[in-house]
Amino acid sequence: MNHMQGIIRRIWPEQGLPDNRQYFSPEALSAMIVPLVIEQVLQMVVGLADTMMVSYAGEAVVAGVGLDTMVYTIFIYLFTAVSAGGAVVVSQYIGSHDKENAELAASQIFHIALLLSLVCMVLMLLFGSPLLLAMYPHTEAAAMEACRTYMRITAISFPANALYNAGAAVFRSMGDTRTTMWVSLMANLINAAGNAIGIFVLRAGAAGVAWPTVISWYAASAVMTFLCTRRRREGQVCIRAEHVLKLNVPMAKRILGVAVPNSVENTLFQAAKVVLGMMVATFGTSQIAANTAGQTFWSLAACMGTAMSTVFITVIGQCTGSGDMEATEWYMRSLTRLSLVLSVAWNAMVMVLTPLLLPLYDLPDETKRLILIIVAIHNLFSAFVQPFSMPLSSGLRAAGDVKFTMWASLFATVVCRTFLSFLLAAYLGLGVVGIALAMVLDWCIKAALDIWRLRSGRWKEKRII
Repeated sequence: MNHMQGIIRRIWPEQGLPDNRQYFSPEALSAMIVPLVIEQVLQMVVGLADTMMVSYAGEAVVAGVGLDTMVYTIFIYLFTAVSAGGAVVVSQYIGSHDKENAELAASQIFHIALLLSLVCMVLMLLFGSPLLLAMYPHTEAAAMEACRTYMRITAISFPANALYNAGAAVFRSMGDTRTTMWVSLMANLINAAGNAIGIFVLRAGAAGVAWPTVISWYAASAVMTFLCTRRRREGQVCIRAEHVLKLNVPMAKRILGVAVPNSVENTLFQAAKVVLGMMVATFGTSQIAANTAGQTFWSLAACMGTAMSTVFITVIGQCTGSGDMEATEWYMRSLTRLSLVLSVAWNAMVMVLTPLLLPLYDLPDETKRLILIIVAIHNLFSAFVQPFSMPLSSGLRAAGDVKFTMWASLFATVVCRTFLSFLLAAYLGLGVVGIALAMVLDWCIKAALDIWRLRSGRWKEKRII
């Protein structure tokens, strides 16, 4: 923690806001960033361990779980987007010192998340198998069987995942990221232990990975929901049963005004990945396995960007809620510089670790070579470009500029990435390397749009509360 504070102090601008206004000190920022990074790393380390353990169940299981994960992640992104939209509203009410509406908004996040997740769970249990068969008609039989098994089991975890994300959003909107870190640690330990038992002891294949996921999410959601009902310190925002059980239409509209564009953006982003996953499925089992393992490394490399996105929502949301737009712009620019420096350092470290971790995978040498190539492409652009296309975008959204960020993402991801992927991966025959190149070019386009929007100042005209 002290080391992170030192880094932030060296990076943070010496010339602050006029009149010595300071909403978040370097110490407060590091207190948010460090637990967020630890939480992200824990999730990714468990993801790496999961992928490694699954690899011992056979390449077909790795491929099958990877194909379904792309579909499963659509729903995870949807629940996360709803919670993140609610966090913007809660943060702004905290900034305006309106605790009553902050607690109402926090409670409504739980109400909306639970309803949405139950609907999604039922739909996937009823129509998931036909959907997977339609999406991946040419997938080998063994991989498809693993895919269907993983889907049927993990769909049961949707309500728990949604409630955990709702609770995490409430705590993060207050700047309390330490609590979510400890709950995430608990869930990841349960998941990792369960995976080891499921694969090496029970030899249950895809089911051996899926059931621990379900159990860990329900444990995390139970703890997080309980914590959100208790006031452990003065000023803490809590949820109230009467507000959770009943829909408050005006507040729900305010939350959905942020959450819907965010959900559309995130859901279509993942849907585009699924379409590309259908293309990857035609490249053969080796490239599917390389893409699956590569995505785990990509997620590890993106930890810093993901953590800083949450920091942007809390800081920019509270500054905007206070009505101090001069401070909002100052923090927007300062946090963007901080994100860039931290992302460069983080991605360099991950790139050094990648060759050391690859021997732990029980995969052919050709598959490992492909993993190394696509990870190198990803990390270079994740370091220098993603801070402008991910955390900065979250800052614009937290300030209320939700429609611009949605349309910019749809253009960059759904249009540009999809077109470039088909051009590079299929037409030019670059396979998963082409997929990686299309992804980073998407970031470049999105970053250019976000920087233009920041400089234009038009984002300051938007209001949520």
